[in-house]
Amino acid sequence: MSVLVEMRDEVQVELEGFSQGEYEELRALGFLTASGGLAPSPGSARFLSEPSVEREAIVAPSVLNEAYDYGSAFSRGLRVPLGDHTLLFISGTASVDEAGATVHVGDLRAQCWRTYRNITELLHAEGATWHDVVKCTCYLRDIERDYDAFNDVRTTFFTWLGLDPLPASVGIQVRLCRSDLLVEIEGLAVLKNAG
Repeated sequence: MSVLVEMRDEVQVELEGFSQGEYEELRALGFLTASGGLAPSPGSARFLSEPSVEREAIVAPSVLNEAYDYGSAFSRGLRVPLGDHTLLFISGTASVDEAGATVHVGDLRAQCWRTYRNITELLHAEGATWHDVVKCTCYLRDIERDYDAFNDVRTTFFTWLGLDPLPASVGIQVRLCRSDLLVEIEGLAVLKNAG
């Protein structure tokens, strides 16, 4: 089977293999032209306008690679300045190393500690600490089996940091993006801007 590929603004897109429903939605979205070709990107230079909110990617390459390095399409976090405060949105972060490999396979507690280390470094990259975190969403592969151990690590870590009050939090059982990951955490931090 031949595959039709178009290049636009250095993006390679496979244009065969979509279902009829996908073609309908992609045309309605403006992704495909009426003839089925790749439409110009609204994000390309000829259509680009200023974003409504300034934002910058957050990175910590010493401990965590970029998600697009292994085929995912998200930033590790975003810094969003809003008036006299800045919001830091930390994407779901797991026990992944600087090469993108899962570390501590099968060891929930070690995966929790590596996840906290990765998030700590993302926060530090923006001049923040866990004292700036106001909300965490914690995803566990098997919440019934692993919640007590997860909560023990979290309580130990937050107590060691002296967090008071603790961040708001929710725990959810989910199917994580890799079968060898047992925990993933995302966070929201708020910083007061200097000046």
